[in-house]
Amino acid sequence: MTAHAHDPLSLSGRALSVRRRSFLGYVMAGATLVAAADLGLAQAARGAVPSGVQVPELYDLEDLQTDAAQPTANLITVTINEDGTASFAIPRMEVGQGITTSTAMLIAEELDLPLDKVIVTLAPARPELVWNQLTGGSNTTVSTYTPVRVAAAIAKGALLDAAAIQLGAEVARLQSHEGIITAPDGSSVTYGELATRAASTTDRTVQVELKDASDFSVIGTPRNRDDALAAVTGQKKFAMDLHVPGALPTMVCRPPTLNGTPKRLLNKREILAMPGVKNVAKVDTGIAVRAKTFGQCIDAIRKMDVVWNPGPVEGESDQTILARLRKAEVPLAVPDVNPLAKTVEESFTFMFRSSAALEPNCAVADVREDGATIWAGLKVPILAQQNIARALGMTQDQVRVNVITGGGSFGHKLFSDAAIEAAKISQAMGEPVRLMWHRADEPRQGRLHPMVTSRIRATHLAGQVLSFEQRNTSVVTDFSHGLGEIITSTIDEAPTEVGRTLGGLGFSETIFTLTQELPYDFGLVTQLLDETDDRFNTGSMRNIYSPDTAVANELVIDRIAKQMGKDPLAFRLEFLKDDRTRAALQKAADAGGWGRKLPDGVAQGIAIHKEYKGATAVLVEIDCRPATVGRDIYHAVTGPRVTKAVLAVDAGLVINPRGLEAQMIGGFSDGMALTLTSSCHLRDGHFLEASWDNYFYTRQWNVPPEFEVHVMPSDSEQPGGAGEAGVAASAAAVACAYARATGTMPTRFPINHGTLSFKPKSFVPSVPQSPVNGLDHTY
Repeated sequence: MTAHAHDPLSLSGRALSVRRRSFLGYVMAGATLVAAADLGLAQAARGAVPSGVQVPELYDLEDLQTDAAQPTANLITVTINEDGTASFAIPRMEVGQGITTSTAMLIAEELDLPLDKVIVTLAPARPELVWNQLTGGSNTTVSTYTPVRVAAAIAKGALLDAAAIQLGAEVARLQSHEGIITAPDGSSVTYGELATRAASTTDRTVQVELKDASDFSVIGTPRNRDDALAAVTGQKKFAMDLHVPGALPTMVCRPPTLNGTPKRLLNKREILAMPGVKNVAKVDTGIAVRAKTFGQCIDAIRKMDVVWNPGPVEGESDQTILARLRKAEVPLAVPDVNPLAKTVEESFTFMFRSSAALEPNCAVADVREDGATIWAGLKVPILAQQNIARALGMTQDQVRVNVITGGGSFGHKLFSDAAIEAAKISQAMGEPVRLMWHRADEPRQGRLHPMVTSRIRATHLAGQVLSFEQRNTSVVTDFSHGLGEIITSTIDEAPTEVGRTLGGLGFSETIFTLTQELPYDFGLVTQLLDETDDRFNTGSMRNIYSPDTAVANELVIDRIAKQMGKDPLAFRLEFLKDDRTRAALQKAADAGGWGRKLPDGVAQGIAIHKEYKGATAVLVEIDCRPATVGRDIYHAVTGPRVTKAVLAVDAGLVINPRGLEAQMIGGFSDGMALTLTSSCHLRDGHFLEASWDNYFYTRQWNVPPEFEVHVMPSDSEQPGGAGEAGVAASAAAVACAYARATGTMPTRFPINHGTLSFKPKSFVPSVPQSPVNGLDHTY
């Protein structure tokens, strides 16, 4: 059974007579009951355009992704099985954000089915979905919320119709509960017993009405993730846990400089004679080795004698790249304001940062002469399928791409680097491979958040901000994933001038414009992005442009407030445009005890961020006293300690409050690291960091012992995005707190970037020796 859902709009001049919460659809032919939703005719309502409004207030990245997904929403199906379960293959990727749990909750709600009887899996690459199979931009729940519910509701309607015949009762008098339909006389039948009876031999149009929010019993209730137990007990399956026949461990010896290429392997015969080694092959990214174990792969890489071609950034460093950015900066242009106005002007630098997840880049590939099968964590599987086919010289339908649950993403899995590389290696060796990047490969050859400068000039007079101009200049952010398929990918890969001709702006500038919003009444507000230097491997790190932009904004806002003689909280409350953001800010301030007396060297910071159809406010307390900064922990980088964090988030209709809380905790950990500790150092054409012991993401000793998340009440009937919502405000609040605690506003991030707190590992060989003393450091 297939259902297509629509809002009450006009279809080719013909009025659709459907009430609010009512949708049209189709029951599709099948052996058991199958239901789907089609929102192809739906159009988001647009309000009047107020003066001075910013683009994201009218149409943002959420709208773009949601609208792109609507034409193929009819291909999203829910199936009722003969064992009474409901199954759904979600065309998005689970990377730890909990979407399989929240999606199961939507289906369970509309079907009146126990949550443990809803099975949500990950769909393989489905080219027919076009723009409807991209995971990113905190958009999964926003774009799938209605079609998933419609499909489930239509399935329940078909079950009720079938039950009415079997039980001899009117549909209106039947009750559905926990997967059982009961008639007034007490007779009943299970969903499983009805699965085949409710199936249709032909496609037919139906109409369905969704539950009212007042009737929700599953949506809005806190639930543990469906994979939590499996994750903590080691039973959860990731790409490297798959047992594909013949797919032996495979790794790559990589160049000493960024994006260098191999000329030749001088000792191939020696490597092939090493224990366990089965195959060696040269590919464009390095020398690949396939062996019985990953340890044997590492041993082989360390013995390789490779002649390398230099990479495109040979000899470059942080200083030379920053100089290029400064040269590319477009001058600020103060608007025509009162000559008596005071000017605040600041410039900030944000260094390269790694977006590596806990799970290293990896993929399994089995390439044969007539086709290829890939298993990997992929957020854009359609484009991965297209790119792999192109790399192998095959047609798209010869390549099958299976999406596997990922251990994090943070932008990494928007790219199919490992999957493409695995496919090339398998083709070159003529054998299946289980490719895993070494931890040292990630920051040195993997995707990074680009270096950015952000300059702000603001003017104020008589207690009013008259203008606020922000110019970000960045190393190019790679958006070659587009909207998940080859069309928008090709536009991004075109030269900047071509991209602007096709779309008015380059792809990066378009994303920047659709995401950045300064929610204050600051007179004339302009926020613009310029990019230069496309030689680096970059990507859409979690929250993309917002953390850097928000840190710069909120630090300057604190400075303006100080010049005006106003409290930072009071200043923000006075100038905020909307009540939702103001309420979240007030909640964070009240819950965190804003303004309480603290020792010298300890201070509070507060910040807000508005994006993803919602708002987040964060209050932190930071301890910058010498005894804290210099605390000694084994092999640790410590520094200032955030001792308290309070987050208030308005995410619209919340499906799973517990999942939202987890997202805020993770987002805060990201934001805090971006401000205090995490970055990559570029020297002589290569990044010094290698593995997590060199890259200082938030550790347990950095996490605030006091942590609160407050979910704001909302009367919204639609969910907002949550996956990235906690990052920007957290980074900004920590920066503001640090400035108040030290009396000095930081201008380079992270603040510890000037100190190299580790001895760099070797570049030749490209991977370090595997440790053998791990048990010596357990507790």
